[in-house]
Amino acid sequence: MSTKDDILNKIHLLIATHFSSPKDAYNFFDEDGNSTLNKSEIVKLLKEAEISGFIRGLVASKLIEGYDKDGDEVISWGEFKTAVEEIYEKN
Repeated sequence: MSTKDDILNKIHLLIATHFSSPKDAYNFFDEDGNSTLNKSEIVKLLKEAEISGFIRGLVASKLIEGYDKDGDEVISWGEFKTAVEEIYEKN
């Protein structure tokens, strides 16, 4: 099983190597264009980051739990930006 740091490193690597900015990554994974990332969209991000299929749903739930500051059960751009900044600080 991946550790938290391994997961964050994989997300960082995905964003840094496949997108010109975190905002581009956010917009790419916001498939329905509603300016939020729901659990299924986060699971797709985790899949692209090569997080094991076995734990993707759990990790997506934990990411929402940890970064959804307004309690709407989705990740807004501001919340995503905060998460990415924390990931970048660790790397």
